[in-house]
Amino acid sequence: MLLAAAILLIAVTVLFTFSIRDKDMPAPEPLSPTRHLDERRAAIYENLRDLQFEYRVGKLSDADYQQTKVGLQKELAGVLAEIEKVSSGAPPTPVKVETPKVTPGTVCPHCSATFPQPLKFCGECGKEMS
Repeated sequence: MLLAAAILLIAVTVLFTFSIRDKDMPAPEPLSPTRHLDERRAAIYENLRDLQFEYRVGKLSDADYQQTKVGLQKELAGVLAEIEKVSSGAPPTPVKVETPKVTPGTVCPHCSATFPQPLKFCGECGKEMS
């Protein structure tokens, strides 16, 4: 009799410990309407960082780097405009991203970075553009 009472007490304790009631569960997080856009924005930023690293290491040519960078920046501008549109509820103003025009004499002799206007110091490596 004592053994049956002990087994019953242990069984009730185990069942109570492992049972989950609905009222004990936390409320689910509300889904953000811009969650997928925020994830895409983070992925584009990561792609831009990777692109810049690969360019500095020398895996990409200047033309490939500029073309890919402009494409990612256009995509990022579209995602940011969509986030703004969803969060404010108003239609966003169109974002125009212009491709930079490279003029002669704006290439860094140290890292081969190109810039749209002549600079005194390189914006990539920081060395003098002489």
